[in-house]
Parts: sequence; C-alpha cells; structure tokens
Amino acid sequence: MLGDNGQAQELTQETFLRAYQALLRGESWTNPRAWLYRTASRLAIDAYRRRRLLRWLPLSSPPAAPDFASVTLDQIALRNALASLPFKYRQPLVLYTCEGYSVAEVADLLEISVSACKMRLSRARKMLRQAYGPEDE
Repeated sequence: MLGDNGQAQELTQETFLRAYQALLRGESWTNPRAWLYRTASRLAIDAYRRRRLLRWLPLSSPPAAPDFASVTLDQIALRNALASLPFKYRQPLVLYTCEGYSVAEVADLLEISVSACKMRLSRARKMLRQAYGPEDE
C-alpha cells in the first residue's frame, strides 16, 4: 500500500521515535504493541492521504523558470486559486501539504494551538475547493 521500501522504513522509524519520545515524557501503556500498531497505522494513513493530495496539488516544486510548454492550465488555475487564499490560511496549507509537516509541527511553527491549526487547514481546503472549482474524479 505504501509503495517503496524507503517510505515504509521512514514510517517505521517515525513510529518508534514517537514511542521513545512518549516514554521520555513518562507515558506508559498497558498494551505497547497496540499503541505501536495504532501509531503506525495512523502514520501510514496520513502518508497515503498526503501522497494522494500531492497528486492533485502540483505545488511541491514550482517551476524555476516559466516553461510555458510544461505548465498546464490546471496548474495555473490551482496556483491562482491558492494565491487567492488569505495568507493566514494559505500558510498552514502549504506547510502541511507541500512541506510535509504534521499538524502539531505546523501549529508550533505558526505559534497557534493544534485545534486552531486544524480549523485553518479545514477552512483553507474549503476555500481552495471553492476558488479552484470542482475536483475532477
């Protein structure tokens, strides 16, 4: 489901890193195996969603020089729709979607609460869908 072996290794490392950090914070579990499984599952689902969204959002690597032959009308429309978002909503969307930061990391970077970050992401997606138009799927 995840594709290449490198991504699976990264997700495994992230799972055990989170477990180690939780132990350093003093957390303990009655069933550590279930905790690891749940954490790994959530990370895999997040990676899958991000990869699926990145296929639809061609934003991760803007062209260095305007090569009009390779820029599609869809990409132009999407960039215009993204540019129309208020900065307060565009910033967390780009950090989360294109840069790969987690919601907690984006919240920390923007110095806002996690719930505020989730709300901004939700509103940004809604505004982007409205500005871009219906998704063709």
